[in-house]
Amino acid sequence: MYGTGCSRGSGVCTLANAPTQALNSGSLSEIEKSDMFEGECVTLMLRAIRPSYVNLPNSMPTSSGTNTRDYLSFFLFWACSLPAIWFPVHKIRHLFTVKAYFVPVAGLAYFVWAIVKAHGIGPIVHQPNTVHGSALAWAMVQGIISSINNFCTLIVNDADFARFARKPRDALWSQFITIPVGFAVTSFIGIIVSSSSTVIHGKPIWNPLDLLSNFLDGANSAERFGVFMIAVAFALAQLGTNIAANSVSAGTDLTALLPRYLNIRRGGYICAIVALAMCPWNLLSTSNQFTTYLSAYAVFLSSIAGVIICDYYLVRKGYLRITDLYSAKKTSAYYFWFGIHWRGYAAYIAGILINIVGFVGAIGRPVPVGAQYIYNLNFLCGFIVASATYYLLCRSFPVPATSDRWMEVGDEIADAGVAGAGGGGCDEESATGSDSLGSVSKKADVRERKVGQGFE
Repeated sequence: MYGTGCSRGSGVCTLANAPTQALNSGSLSEIEKSDMFEGECVTLMLRAIRPSYVNLPNSMPTSSGTNTRDYLSFFLFWACSLPAIWFPVHKIRHLFTVKAYFVPVAGLAYFVWAIVKAHGIGPIVHQPNTVHGSALAWAMVQGIISSINNFCTLIVNDADFARFARKPRDALWSQFITIPVGFAVTSFIGIIVSSSSTVIHGKPIWNPLDLLSNFLDGANSAERFGVFMIAVAFALAQLGTNIAANSVSAGTDLTALLPRYLNIRRGGYICAIVALAMCPWNLLSTSNQFTTYLSAYAVFLSSIAGVIICDYYLVRKGYLRITDLYSAKKTSAYYFWFGIHWRGYAAYIAGILINIVGFVGAIGRPVPVGAQYIYNLNFLCGFIVASATYYLLCRSFPVPATSDRWMEVGDEIADAGVAGAGGGGCDEESATGSDSLGSVSKKADVRERKVGQGFE
């Protein structure tokens, strides 16, 4: 999808998403939300250079939720990430190119190093199942849903980057291959490294940075250099995650709210400032339920994803009026009812309601067992309910600018500008039915524009 309707109603997704981007950018790693991951990477790098950094005197009170060393490490990472926000999205891709080469090599080196120190891959491959039957099945389901939830922010924000692709196929295949392969390989390395830590230290260490920290104990100069480079790779990976999942996305969302005053760059800096001002280390140290809430944020994002995907693929079948997408006029096809797309709101709320009881249980309140089972499938349930509700509402109360056949401007279009040609609109306040492309005249208009540009 390359755009969304410019209506007042679209603000619900923006308002729902932007605060979490700020929190994630400041403190909550997509890799491990329970730790200030970025600061730990800096701490490891400084310890590798100067081992005495671990004993840096603390001048901060216990009530602050942090100490001088951890705060300094966090602030250094925060400050070093600010220049990356300055660059436009199409130029920051060079950072991701470096990351794509450097981080996998460092991850493989960490994997091999742990196996060598443990003289094997540890006991995990020889351990029998500890759960069976339905318990095993639900554990597998929860693991799959957990992986989806870990990626749900990027699912919703995918258009922030996919719109820069030259053609749809460029965005499709790169993600179709790298996402499952990347998740599988990363998980495999993490499991084997943790298993190896059982042999090295007598207990499994699931946080890779904690294991790296143990590697520094009594390390020689070569080992300290190895820890430094791996910590740099982790920091680079986290920087890329913060930019892709948080800074750019928050900047895009805030731009949608105030396009006259904000752009992606300004929105990204606002996100970074708010993240620091909220003192995320204090939030994490005082409320476990807060981090549970953020980990369960998929309850809300699944509804947004369901509405967006259903609208594009099932309701509109790939047809977009590009000029109307950026128009707030009443004649725009996306102005809807007094500027509010009430069907989207209704479907969004419906997708949340199916999970809300289980969500309350996740933050420590007693709830029925059935609600817990539904919540174990939170993303899928929210996505399906929101999609189905939106589709039925659009069938019962037709929306303008739809098609009865697939009309996405695909790879055959050499000049993307042709997609914005034409226009026209429909004010739903005065419309009596769907402004569907099913009519012969509008199909002919689309074909005529393609022929005129030499594409058919």
